[in-house]
Amino acid sequence: MAKRNVTVRMKADHEYEAVNTQGNVVQIDMYDPEDKKAQSPMDMLLSALGSCASVDAVLMMKKKRKTVIDFIVEVEGERNEGVPAFYTDIHLKFILTSPDAKEEEFAKVVALAVEKYCSVASSLKSNITFSSVVITGK
Repeated sequence: MAKRNVTVRMKADHEYEAVNTQGNVVQIDMYDPEDKKAQSPMDMLLSALGSCASVDAVLMMKKKRKTVIDFIVEVEGERNEGVPAFYTDIHLKFILTSPDAKEEEFAKVVALAVEKYCSVASSLKSNITFSSVVITGK
């Protein structure tokens, strides 16, 4: 069983720093939007989900010998009104710019990335939905 470790240290009342065993640092804050300098833990959860699924989707498209000019995933989370304010629903919109990719094959790759290979998605209890878009470009 593989283990991962991070250490989270308070820097100020609403500021934290997370460091993994390799020394990679992530800044975290809980400020209101107008004072924000870093992502909140809930922002980071969406970022982790989006980036985890993206890595697998891009690798699978490249394995299919498709050109990846640009790749974006927009992640939107709907939070519970009460406490805790967990995500009740999360939607990922995958956007691939590729001159030779087809909608159907990309949709299959996205489904595999989210539903089978993404460890972050598998770790969540939220209802996770997804969509995909191919922009034909050079």
